[in-house]
Amino acid sequence: MANAEKVAAVAELTQSLRESDGIVLTEYRGLTVKQLQELRRSLGEGASYAVAKNTLTKIAAREAGVELSEDLLTGPTAIAFIKGDVVEAAKGLRDFAKANTTLVIKGGFLDGKALDADEVKKLADLESREVLLAKLAGAMKGSLQNAVSLFNAPLAQTARLVAALEAKKAEEAPAADTADEAPVAETAPEVEAPAETDSEG
Repeated sequence: MANAEKVAAVAELTQSLRESDGIVLTEYRGLTVKQLQELRRSLGEGASYAVAKNTLTKIAAREAGVELSEDLLTGPTAIAFIKGDVVEAAKGLRDFAKANTTLVIKGGFLDGKALDADEVKKLADLESREVLLAKLAGAMKGSLQNAVSLFNAPLAQTARLVAALEAKKAEEAPAADTADEAPVAETAPEVEAPAETDSEG
């Protein structure tokens, strides 16, 4: 590879590393072109899979601020660059590796942290963003329905209570009118003023 081509390759790798939400490094030895195409499809939208030279990847990783151990950069390497749902891509890689033992997951990098092969597999065991969003939406829908029920119930009860009070008030209205015309309620007898005493006597 000519020097200009190496520079271009490093620049492309550096950009891919910087723009990715996560990466997974694999050893692809023995995979056919058709299998590689299947693998790319299994990664889901927003992920790409490219063969990369270890020496160039090392340079690009350093320029992109991605710390990759020497263990990840041995043997033939292909990198899954993931933009978006990292879990979905990890699941795709794990499932493909189960069906095609020639694919070996070496490790990865996510949120500023290096991942070993086991950690990538654990990542694949998590629920995907779509599943989590669906669950969240379901929970929110349930909560909204409960909230609507809670809001509607007091309003309906209040309406019934107001109607009952108005009906009771209407029934008691004549008695109230009569009470207004009735004599003043008994009050305590007026206290007579004390008799004036003859101060001169």
